[in-house]
This record gives sequence, structure tokens and C-alpha cells, in this order.
Amino acid sequence: MKETILTDKAPAPIGPYSQGIKVGNMYYFSGVIPLKADGSSIIGSEIVDQTRQVISNCNALLTASGLTALNVVKTTVFLKNMNDFSAMNAVYAEFFGESKPARSTVEVSRLPKDVLIEIEMIASA
Repeated sequence: MKETILTDKAPAPIGPYSQGIKVGNMYYFSGVIPLKADGSSIIGSEIVDQTRQVISNCNALLTASGLTALNVVKTTVFLKNMNDFSAMNAVYAEFFGESKPARSTVEVSRLPKDVLIEIEMIASA
């Protein structure tokens, strides 16, 4: 059975999708951008600040689901500019630490609201 994950501690979807879906013991979280939780504005204009906000939003989704970074098994990071990889990676490492989920990182030509980063996650309970 599919369950929808929804929390006001992370930005509401800006389209026809869910913040996350739980199926069995698997959690699939939609891509998260650096929006304030109330959706009012983008946080930061540099990759470090935007990555911190994305991680904060990801953590809010995990917490609302009763999970932590240790439950994350796979992430996909979308970067507007691959030259930002090292700076993003440093912030990412602070959050995920030794849990080290599998990850793909790709450069894309454009992201919603013209942000610099978006991260999606898959987790297991």
C-alpha cells in the first residue's frame, strides 16, 4: 500500500507530486530545492548556502517519516554547475557523515526556480 508523506517543516510541492511516498519499508522522496519551509523564498545565492537549505529540507522530510540520514540508501544530486561539486560535497558530507549512501551527481542545464542544487533521496526503514 502506498502512503503519502507530507510535512509543513519542508516546502510543499510546487507541482503535481508528493514530498515523498512510502511503500512497504521503502521511502522515495521527491527532489528538494533550497526553498524556505513555507515556500516563500529561495535561501542563499551561493552553492554552500543553498546546499545547507536543501539538506535542512531533506532532514525535515526524514524526521517527519521517523528516519535519519542513516536510513538513506541512495541520493541523486542535481547541480547547475559541476564546478560547485567540491563545495556541495563538503556540506553533504557534514550531514551524511559515515552513513555514505549511494549517490549520483549530475550537472543539469536548469532547475526549478533557477536554483543551483536539487537533491532527491531513497531511504529504507
